[in-house]
Formats: sequence, structure tokens, C-alpha cells
Amino acid sequence: MNLPKNRFLSSGWLWACTLAVLTAPGFALAGDLFSEQLRSIDEKPTTLAPYRGKVLLIVNTASQCGYTPQYEGLQKLYQSHKAEGLEVLGFPSNDFGGQEPGSNAKIKLFCQGTYHVTFPMFEKGSVTGEKIQPLFARLLKEAEDHSPIKWNFEKFLIDRKGKVLKRFRSGAEPDSKELRQAIREALKN
Repeated sequence: MNLPKNRFLSSGWLWACTLAVLTAPGFALAGDLFSEQLRSIDEKPTTLAPYRGKVLLIVNTASQCGYTPQYEGLQKLYQSHKAEGLEVLGFPSNDFGGQEPGSNAKIKLFCQGTYHVTFPMFEKGSVTGEKIQPLFARLLKEAEDHSPIKWNFEKFLIDRKGKVLKRFRSGAEPDSKELRQAIREALKN
């Protein structure tokens, strides 16, 4: 292969190499939301890669909270908009009032048995403080409101490219007009 003498200054060669890497199947830029290392509720390693190109509603959840009935509304949102590309993703946390004390297996059993949750759930972890999960640190950094998560069932709406569109506090019910409208708008794009 004949490379230019000063190959790093040859913008054509450098551009071609860069383009080849960026367009390679499965390539994710460092810091890509979809490449965050996670664990499923079944404690299996995973990422958000299966949800690339979908609208995400990421929610920190708890089984013994006054907002726990929101699981029902989240499930309805998921069922009514899944075919359009919405994914609701639940992330249990015990950070607030010890309201998620159970194991991942108990959380899964509770969510499926009580609220018939079929949307993806992930391993229990911190969403605030020193032990915050990297995903939630990223969401807070990229959201318009950078303040710490204050309680269970805060929601982050993410567009199909992985950009945080809007943050909703715990009191925003899944069937609220504001949340539903934001989801509809995100699904159009």
C-alpha cells in the first residue's frame, strides 16, 4: 500500500480512514448513551444498544413508594406506544426512604405479579449520591435541569439518537398531558 509521505497531514487519507471507522457496523462513539454498561434485572450484562433508534422513557422506580402505582400507567404507555418505537426502561433504586429493599428477583416478581410489567427492567442501583450509576450521572449532566434526582419515579425522555429531551419529576403521572404530549412529539421524529 502506497501511503502519502506525510500520511497524517493528508486530509484525504485521514478523512477516508475516519469515515470507514465511523460507519462500521456497531460502532459507538465513546460516551454514546447506547454503549453504557448495565445489568438487566436478571443480572445479565447488557447495554442500551438494543434500544438504539427508539424513544426511551428512563424511570427510577421503587416498590414501596407512594408513586409505585405509576407502574400501571408506565405499562399502559409502553403498551400503547411500543409499536411506534417507545421503550419504557425501569431502574429500581433504594436511594429514597429505603423503598426498594428487595433483591432484583423480588423486584421482578413484584413488578410482574402486581402491575403486569412487561417493559424492560434493570438491576437495582443508585441514582444519586457518590454511588450514582454512570447512566444516571450522564442523564443529569445532559438534562436541562442538572439538579440531583429527588425521589423515586423521576423520568427522562430520550430521543431516537440518545439525546435527553426532557426531565419529569416524580409527580408527573404517566398519563399526564405534558408527558404524553412530549412522548408523541418525540415519536414523530
